[in-house]
Amino acid sequence: MEHNKIKKVVIAGGGTAGWMAASALSRLLGKTLDITLIESDEIPTVGVGEATIPTLLTFHELLKINEKEFMAAVNGTFKLGISFENWRDVNEDYIHSFGFTGKDCWAAGFQHFWLKGKKLGISEEFGEYCSELVASRENKFAVVPNQGLNYAYHIDAGLYAKYLRGIAEASGAKRVEGKISEVGTDHDSGFVEHVMLASGRKIEGDLFIDCTGFRGLLIEQTLHTGYDDWSHWLPCDSAVAVQTKTVSEPVPYTRSIARDAGWQWRIPLQNRVGNGLVFCSRYLSDDEAISTLKDNIEGETITEPRVIKFRTGTRRKHWNKNVVAMGLSSGFIEPLESTSIHLIQRSIIRLMQMFPYDGIREPDVNEFNAQMKYEVEHTRDFIVLHYNVTNRSDTHFWRHCSNMQIPESLQHRIDLFKETGRVFKVPTELFGENSWVQVMLGQGLMPEQYHPIVNMMNDEELKRFLHDIKENVTRTVGQLPSHQRFIDHYCKSPNM
Repeated sequence: MEHNKIKKVVIAGGGTAGWMAASALSRLLGKTLDITLIESDEIPTVGVGEATIPTLLTFHELLKINEKEFMAAVNGTFKLGISFENWRDVNEDYIHSFGFTGKDCWAAGFQHFWLKGKKLGISEEFGEYCSELVASRENKFAVVPNQGLNYAYHIDAGLYAKYLRGIAEASGAKRVEGKISEVGTDHDSGFVEHVMLASGRKIEGDLFIDCTGFRGLLIEQTLHTGYDDWSHWLPCDSAVAVQTKTVSEPVPYTRSIARDAGWQWRIPLQNRVGNGLVFCSRYLSDDEAISTLKDNIEGETITEPRVIKFRTGTRRKHWNKNVVAMGLSSGFIEPLESTSIHLIQRSIIRLMQMFPYDGIREPDVNEFNAQMKYEVEHTRDFIVLHYNVTNRSDTHFWRHCSNMQIPESLQHRIDLFKETGRVFKVPTELFGENSWVQVMLGQGLMPEQYHPIVNMMNDEELKRFLHDIKENVTRTVGQLPSHQRFIDHYCKSPNM
């Protein structure tokens, strides 16, 4: 590895990934770096990543972003979770919400208390003990400091990139318009030295961030890093997206509606609705997918349906030599749980934590890659869970998913929960115990036993324990305004 000081950072590509990287690096490390972002107006971004998860709030706190201003600028609405419809079986729904359900004790999660209550006939549905879930179902929301709800955003991805560009440029980052035509590497080290633009301009750098999307112009086309294909676990390889006019008040959750050969998303913004169908081309043609989507949307279409092809998997190294891949160039786990922006954020934070000021060193690169590998693999397992644990067998696609061999790491978690009711979060993974429990129960996996510590409560004490949690949830949600009313008061877009 080379030990030259890192002074010039070149970001290849804009979009959400590029401008998240540019805004964070320039705002937080910019005084010591020369940051250039290369972006071509001729190359469209995928631009459909409209749903986020609560970790984005932490990223915004680091950048000192004003939430009201940001939400108004991106036509944003709030998100408390995801409604999974037809996943467990046709016409059966559940919500995977943010936040926490019930109260844990030192030895056992709340699901164990709930399981005993269910056997006694005194437990309500699991989600009734979660404020975020009940609020989303009742279409209520508010930002309440210190004691509020765990939430994320629905945003216009194009406007988000534009908003971040303003932060980056105000912090000293420079944008260069142009299309990269050639990548120059050092003959001995293989490090990227410069990129040439179609205009003939040469841009040199010490560290390059590849945000060129699925092409992976630097990380793959130049450095031949390699790709681990996960399509045997995540068979969907296509998506069709379309925007529609709003016909009703926005709900504070993303809708994920399982279809015959994939699933449909519905994401409400203040001024429109984002719609799409993720599908497997082995079981559905592009034309059939477009037809299926058009038959299941509400409101007049604003855009023409756009088909996007992808291959689920991950780059074998997210950091190779002096190139760090972020966003789609680093790999792609389909958007079922809105993890794409989170993984960009984690790449940025990790890079800043290990930033190679005095030159790129192999231990830093290896640690970065190991951490990213663990995180994307655990995220992958969580997504595969939705497909594999299902009662659906009504189509070829769902029969394939329910019968496919899954990663050993996921099989262990499923077996552990089924036999003992236990869930343990792996260090550095995104999804907490409550998320795993909600989805496994939602998909129809019911544990065979509960932790014996629950028997320290007698039946009457357990009944009161469950009742008090439910009453607190009811009281909390009862004080909230409607989602639309809160948006109108807090962050109404000037475009409305």
